Amino acid sequence: MAVDGKLTLREGRGVYFAENGLPADGGYADRWVVVKVASIPVFVFPNTEGRRRDVPFHDLHHVLTGYGTTVVGEAEIGAWELGSDCTASPAAVFLNCQVCGFVLPRHPRRLFRAFTCGRRARNLYGTSCYDEILSRPVGVVREALGIDAPPGEPTPEDRRAFLRWSARALATTWGPLAPILALGWWIWS
Repeated sequence: MAVDGKLTLREGRGVYFAENGLPADGGYADRWVVVKVASIPVFVFPNTEGRRRDVPFHDLHHVLTGYGTTVVGEAEIGAWELGSDCTASPAAVFLNCQVCGFVLPRHPRRLFRAFTCGRRARNLYGTSCYDEILSRPVGVVREALGIDAPPGEPTPEDRRAFLRWSARALATTWGPLAPILALGWWIWS
């Protein structure tokens, strides 16, 4: 998904919503989030206050970076946000770790590439002037955040940071299954 850099972020967000079948308001106030795969609802979770606060910035990151909204695209934007230090938002960290942990075993290179791009950029979390940002051109914001900068070669610290976040993501996603699997093993052994 490539949004013209001359559009304002508000206009680019509108294009993003339309291309992805999202309502004009992004569904930000909905009580529940429904995750669909091939138009089939497969997962539902509460739209918490933290998510409501942060998902508008997450959506703008999609517009700015061009990462898609497939499961792999969500993991890429999640890796990018983790790389760009989204720790100002605990909700973003948790949700990004969940999706990255799910996709990481199948697409580690794609997530590493997105993560290293994020390490060379900044994100919008913690920004207090959301409406003001929406009036700025996409290209100007990309440049200000360092998103258009060439990615360069990954450094050893990029690799170490990715491994740390990968371990956290895998533990967040798959760790809760460990007690269930252990109990099953104990019962059926």
